[in-house]
Amino acid sequence: MDLEARSLQPSVKATLLAKLREYKTDLNNLKNEVKRVSSSNASQAARDELLESGMKDAVSVSNDQRGRLLMSTERLNQSTDRVKESRRTMLETEELGVSILQDLHQQRQSLLHAHKTLHGVDENVSKSKKILTAMSRRMSRNKWIIGSVIAALVLAILFILYYKLTH
Repeated sequence: MDLEARSLQPSVKATLLAKLREYKTDLNNLKNEVKRVSSSNASQAARDELLESGMKDAVSVSNDQRGRLLMSTERLNQSTDRVKESRRTMLETEELGVSILQDLHQQRQSLLHAHKTLHGVDENVSKSKKILTAMSRRMSRNKWIIGSVIAALVLAILFILYYKLTH
């Protein structure tokens, strides 16, 4: 309960820690009282004290002790319920954490697979770029060759026309 209270927001944390300290002191007081009552010397002394003080005092002391014990038992039961609820919450949180870790692992595997695929695509794009560049160079060279052949033919035709017209 102490760990859970410390992990809460500061506004709630202070009140819960104060209650927790109160519960701890009550628990320690009850433990000490149980030890005192259970010991034989203390038990004998308590019996003597009760017998000496009279029946009226014995009944009032007994009722007072019974009331305190009932109140302490109720607090102890409430604390036990809180501990059980905290444990249940902790187990749910742990299950949620495991589920999240599994999801993250699957996402990591997907990202690694996508990275490998992307790397392969990048290599293919690079190869395609090289092929397209080579094709572009050949196309440009072929244009120059065809242009040169056409120019040579035009010059040959002009030369033939000039030769026929002059002779």
